Parts: sequence; structure tokens; C-alpha cells
Amino acid sequence: MAIVTPAAAAPKGQDLIRGDQWHLTFLNIKKAHRISLGSGSVVAVLDTGVAPHPDLSSNLLTGIDTIPGGSGDGHGDRDSHGTGMAGLVAAHGQRNGTGALGIAPEARIIPVLSSPPTGDGTPDALATGIDFAIKHEANVISISSVGSRSAYLDQMIARALASNIVVVAAAGNLPDDARVGYPASVAGVVAVGGVDRQGKHASISVSGPEIDVVAPAVDIYSTSINGKYRKGTGTSDATAIVAGAAALVRSKYPYLPAAEVVHRLTATAVDKGPPGRDDEYGYGVIDLVAALTADVPPLGFESTTATPPKTGATSAAAQPAGGGDVGAALRGWATLGVIVAAGCGFLVWRRRRRADDPPPRISR
Repeated sequence: MAIVTPAAAAPKGQDLIRGDQWHLTFLNIKKAHRISLGSGSVVAVLDTGVAPHPDLSSNLLTGIDTIPGGSGDGHGDRDSHGTGMAGLVAAHGQRNGTGALGIAPEARIIPVLSSPPTGDGTPDALATGIDFAIKHEANVISISSVGSRSAYLDQMIARALASNIVVVAAAGNLPDDARVGYPASVAGVVAVGGVDRQGKHASISVSGPEIDVVAPAVDIYSTSINGKYRKGTGTSDATAIVAGAAALVRSKYPYLPAAEVVHRLTATAVDKGPPGRDDEYGYGVIDLVAALTADVPPLGFESTTATPPKTGATSAAAQPAGGGDVGAALRGWATLGVIVAAGCGFLVWRRRRRADDPPPRISR
């Protein structure tokens, strides 16, 4: 398959895509970008690889393939999922204000081809990608997939968390996933669910006691292969958006430990559903501006502000390899979406604060 290089002609749809990215307005991205653009953050996207795209030309680093069939550097993508996730994190669009825009457009992306376009990947392929991300100084890791576990993958997730890296993972999509999948279920990993355009629980998003935060997950437009664009629905997209949010916070607060970055995201989230944390929304919908500006007490400062351990999760080290979600184990390692239609330059995928509370106090 031919891949359009950044120097190629303007992709069809670049003048329309920005207006279709409803999640940017929903998240008040213009105000957030006046505070942080993600400069200095490095996000490893472990997925189907990231194809070169005009909207990503300035921030795509050399990555790695951990499965056969790629270009060797993570820059090959045969089904657009990984390219879409990278665009949601860090697309910078075009100079004339067109093209896709990511949450952290000045962050850099380490592309990792760890999932095949068809069939299932393996936990060890993902683990090798995490090892690469650690060695190449990623400070955020984004995993928009669920699957079975292995001793090697358990070890690499634990090592990433111990290396001051924010690890963000998709909770899973109904009906394929009955409950929060691995590695989102691991304590310390940010488990991401989804909401729709109205900010309500997305019907495709799984629920469970491990959910930490939620983000837009329905009809999400982003970059695709061959210089085109895609529309996706699923917790994959929400996960990439939260990874971008983590990149913004790490840029604004470069000396803040990863656990405090996660705490800042959960403590400033807009609570939905029953008051407090719940199984559909976690601590709530991410609030980019509040996460970047609020005066958030550190973990342990007050018992009411600390993020408790996941009540339904067991640490990676405590569970035997091969355990976890039976459905995921049978599928192997799968990204959260399948192509259902294509056309017009777009690939379409099926794939604590209360809302009425006053704004959080702003740091001076």
C-alpha cells in the first residue's frame, strides 16, 4: 500500500475536518491551548503503527515494529487505527488552520507497530513496545486496545509505572468486552471510558469499578492513512484524548510525578452520574482547562482528594500470566474497532467536580 508522505498534495477533506472535530469545542481546546500545547511531552502510541500524514509531520519520531509486516520504524499503518490515535494526541493540522488538530499539538509521538491490521496481536509484542517507550524516554504511553496478559507484559507495565510514565489504556467496547479489560484494569493504569456528544455515557463503553475518567468517544474525527481522515467511535478514541490531556499537564508541570499528573486529571474531572466516583464515568469527564489551572492538593494531603486504588483491579504482579478477561484472552490482543464503511476520504470505524459546581480555584 502506498503511503502519502508529508510533502504530498493536500489530502481531500483537510478544509472540513476541523469543523467535524466536535470534541475540541466540548473540551474547550482553544482556552486549554492558551495555557499548554504539550511541548516537551513524548507520547508512545502502541497500536497499528502511525503512517506519515501532513497533520503529523512535525512531531512523529522514529519508533519500532514489534510484529512483522511494517516498515521497521513504526511508520507503517495498514488500517488507520494507530494513525488516528496519534492524530488525536498530537496532530498539528495545516498552517492555514485546516486539517486535524490534536489535544497536544506540540507533543512528540513515538509510533509503535504492535497490533496487526487483521487478526490478533500478542501481549509480548505490546510488552516489547513498552520497553522501547521506556528506553526512549516517553512520559506518556497510550494503549487503545485490550487483550490477554503475559509475565513479560506484566513486568513491562510495572516498569513503566515505576519509571514515572503515565500509562493510559482503553476500558473496552461493548459488546465484545463484558468488563474493563487488561491492562486498563491494572492498578496505576488510567482506565478510560467514553461519553457521547451530550456528555452522557457512551453506549459502546464498558463500565466497571476500574474506570478512572471518561472522554469523548462517539463520532471522533482524526487522521488516517494515505493522508486522509477517519471517523471513530469507541474507547480507543477516548483513550488517545486522555493521553493528550496527560501530555498537556506534563508540559505545564514538567516536574510533577506521574501519579500526581493522574491525580490532577481525576481531581478536576467534571462529575457525572451519581455524586462521586461511579462505574460509568469514573471520577468524571476530563476538564483540560481545570487540569492545567486548578489548585489541586497533592495526593495524601486530604483523604477526600486522594485517588483510591482501583477497587475491582488486581495488580499485574498479583495475577498469574494468562489470567484476566476470558473474552480478551480468546481474542488475543485487539485494537478497539473495526472498519464498517469507507468513502469521501474518510475511514469510518465502529470501533470530582459536579457539572453545576463553581469552577475550581485557580493557581496564582
